[in-house]
Amino acid sequence: MFKTAIYQARRAILKNKFKTGVALFLGNEEVGMNYRDNVYHFRQDSTFLYYFGIDKPSLAALIDFETGGEIIFGHENTIDDVIWNGSLPSLATLASQVGVSKTQATERLWGMLSQSMEAAKTIRFLPPYRHANEIKISQLLGYEHSELKNLASIELIQAVAEQRSIKSAEEIENMELAVNMSKSMHLAAMKHTRPNRFEYQVVGEIHAAALMEGGQLSYPIIYSVNGQTLHNHSHKNLMQNGQLALCDFGAETPLHYAGDITRTLPVSGKFTAKQAAIYNLVLEMYTEAIAMIKPGELYLNIHLEAAKVMLEGLKNLGFLAGNIETMLFEGVQGLFMPHGLGHMIGLDVHDMEDLGEIYVGYRPGLERSTQLGLRSLRLAKELAVGNTLTVEPGIYFIPELIEKYKAEKRSEAFVNYDLLATYYDFGGVRIEDNVLVTETGSRILGEAIPKTIDEIEAAMA
Repeated sequence: MFKTAIYQARRAILKNKFKTGVALFLGNEEVGMNYRDNVYHFRQDSTFLYYFGIDKPSLAALIDFETGGEIIFGHENTIDDVIWNGSLPSLATLASQVGVSKTQATERLWGMLSQSMEAAKTIRFLPPYRHANEIKISQLLGYEHSELKNLASIELIQAVAEQRSIKSAEEIENMELAVNMSKSMHLAAMKHTRPNRFEYQVVGEIHAAALMEGGQLSYPIIYSVNGQTLHNHSHKNLMQNGQLALCDFGAETPLHYAGDITRTLPVSGKFTAKQAAIYNLVLEMYTEAIAMIKPGELYLNIHLEAAKVMLEGLKNLGFLAGNIETMLFEGVQGLFMPHGLGHMIGLDVHDMEDLGEIYVGYRPGLERSTQLGLRSLRLAKELAVGNTLTVEPGIYFIPELIEKYKAEKRSEAFVNYDLLATYYDFGGVRIEDNVLVTETGSRILGEAIPKTIDEIEAAMA
């Protein structure tokens, strides 16, 4: 946990946003893998962690904006809990550590909500993303399951998203730790990637590096010689000379802040000329994007500038022909980078995505595009001091997508499909770092991780 005063200050800021009503915050439950008592590694809800800090299942909390009252609901440990899980602090002790003086048994939650509803107080809650909490809210408040998405409080979503989007010094310190832990994972990948090894053998070393740093995975490891598949969680391939391994993974700190780093490695330890040309183009996209980051800049514009750099580079390499601005307008870049340039990061690897991207990465008047690539841009709005985000440009050669475009005669005035056909076994390249927006621009979080061709080849030697 952070210091008690940090959680008290966070809740005080939220309280100042509302004059009436009650806010309900649900922690997460244990989730069974294949039966009830064999559970997945527990992960607390991030917003519950942000305001209440207790990393324990089956909790809930109420904030009464009219009285300022705060209550945490849960169960005290039974002797069976002690037998199976060991001695743990009482709920009251844990609550006191985050500055909450009142606790109640979970069974009292319904009665407290009923009293609030009888007093005509608005009950505000955030959109649930786990079925257990969907069912719980339906039962507590008497709503139909299908209504929950529309009944979640937009005002509460906006207040939480606004507050959590600006990272404090303590959070930034924890995110630097997450990146440094992630660095150890990537150095392990560079050390162990080589021909005639199965991907899963390297994945074992990567995961071990996170555990050895005292962390967990912030998301499932993406490590594949089929890097053209953006979220490839299969690790069954036997790696060969001439292939690229796309490495997208990060560590989660004990306080649950996430790292999200991507590098692309030559399986042989040396980039071929063909691979180097694409890699350096992605690195140029990355460098241009980093240089543009500053307060007030639309991240949408940074995405488009990175796409323009890509189009110009691919034109120079013979993949494209024609006017760059026209290609940009028509979305030719989506054929090569069908994802967005980046997203918010913090307690979640896609920070606050459970609240809805339109409240986190967009604003009124800035609508999401339907164009391939742009429609997957999770962060588009103006950047602010204290934002933390990813910058992750990439270039991919996806045979199925290329064949679809070719069959539909899409962009045939611009695209050299004959040349693309010779890259069907190339895979993809992505480079990603985590970045803090500062008053004067930005800085990359954490210790430097090998990124240039020379640095990567030296780390793999």
